[in-house]
Amino acid sequence: MMQQNLIKRAFLAVSIALIALFPVAHEGTFSSVAASGETTPVTSIESTSLESKLQAILSNPKLQGGITGVSVRKADTNETIFSHFSDIRLRPASNMKLLTGTTAMDILGPDYRFTTELLTDGQVKGKMLHGNLFIRGKGDPTLLKEDLDQFAKDLKAKGITRINGDLLADDSWYDDVRYSQDLNWSDEHSYVGAQVSALTISPNTDYDAGTVIVEVNAGNKAGDLPKVTVTPETSYVEIVNRASTTAKGTTKNITIEREHGTNRIFIDGNMPLEGTRSRSWTAVWEPTGLVLDVFKKSLEAHGILFVGKHRMETGLTPANATVLAEKQSMPLEELFIPFMKLSNNGHAETLVKEMGKVQQGKGTWDAGLAVMKAKLQEFGVNTNTIVLRDGSGMSHKNLVSADELTTLLYTIQDKSWFPAFEASLPIAGAPDRMVGGTLRNRMGKGLTAGNVKAKTGSITGVSTLSGYVTAKDGTELIFSIMINNYVTGPVTPIEDAIATVLAEHEF
Repeated sequence: MMQQNLIKRAFLAVSIALIALFPVAHEGTFSSVAASGETTPVTSIESTSLESKLQAILSNPKLQGGITGVSVRKADTNETIFSHFSDIRLRPASNMKLLTGTTAMDILGPDYRFTTELLTDGQVKGKMLHGNLFIRGKGDPTLLKEDLDQFAKDLKAKGITRINGDLLADDSWYDDVRYSQDLNWSDEHSYVGAQVSALTISPNTDYDAGTVIVEVNAGNKAGDLPKVTVTPETSYVEIVNRASTTAKGTTKNITIEREHGTNRIFIDGNMPLEGTRSRSWTAVWEPTGLVLDVFKKSLEAHGILFVGKHRMETGLTPANATVLAEKQSMPLEELFIPFMKLSNNGHAETLVKEMGKVQQGKGTWDAGLAVMKAKLQEFGVNTNTIVLRDGSGMSHKNLVSADELTTLLYTIQDKSWFPAFEASLPIAGAPDRMVGGTLRNRMGKGLTAGNVKAKTGSITGVSTLSGYVTAKDGTELIFSIMINNYVTGPVTPIEDAIATVLAEHEF
């Protein structure tokens, strides 16, 4: 009897081991093994061919040693048709803007506008304003020099040509924390890491708020200093030109970089005669001060001068101040075009603070991220599995899975603002920057061109692509591709190959 029991136990152990090694897949499904070793059944409709094609792409040696999460769903039913490590939390890079953008659209609404105000605590007597002039920002990242010129014109229209008081900037709509918590120092001088202030200005209609465009051209002859211009024109930054104009045909190696903690911008290297210009969107230190400086120049250019000694600094607007002029931004659905198409980090972080201000009365990252998390839960995202550290995706501590991204993109399709959101996504192969965006030079041929609508993402060791594509037979799909920890790049051709397979598939 003891021998029979031992035989039964041995047989049972072998059976369990075989089941563990070769899990039974039901008809119509295939299984993907997650990092935990568990198998996840995934429904498939004649998807063996699709699975084999996608798995072949994912066997690319460039992905070895890293991890890639892929989730593909049917847009009409939410049916999962392919999954590869899709439940593993990964760094999303700028795919984080899908979370920020959808929550902002729902909380603020597509018609939402940012406001900038011009106010005074004094009175106008004749052509003199007796009192202080305040410019109060409420987060508008689209404020331009021409808007400050218009404020000057508005004052002139009121007959004001002299101001007996101070010029004060009020940026208290948000807190004074300028950087998201994980931003690298090496990004601070660049437009991708520009400081976030409630009162800020953009140099052009790409709306990279908090930056100036520094342009370097060759001097008149070899040996001259290169010519440097700054847009908008300002004395708020100091150009330290240490570069040289060199002979025609020599190598150009110009660098433009702001010194940490200051507004000293250093120009180094060589600029050959007849060489192409070098341009940099350089982030300033404390953008509120840049607005003050540019606005003061606008006032002077329109014949409005300050009388006697006066201050130019930040300050709170009194509660009883009178509004002299107001500028409203474009509606949010229009702002989403440069935001999403060009992957504007500053817009993302501004939206986080604005959501916090509108819903909790606090223009802070903490408040805004809390608001985002609650809204994402309403959208069906499992917020217990995500980590939110900023709105742009610059942080390497953000975590979300491909499954949660495709869940989000499925859920929002029935929202009234979805058409505006979808229109803001980059479109493969569309050459116009404000249409194709970051996908304008990708997937420009075949069935992907004009078909793939998706958000790109890229930080060191991370590349992502998530969005929508229509298969060859008309089946609409949602997909998310998240590649983390790669060291042999680029890996965007792998993402494009996956999207191409989806576009060419027939179900």
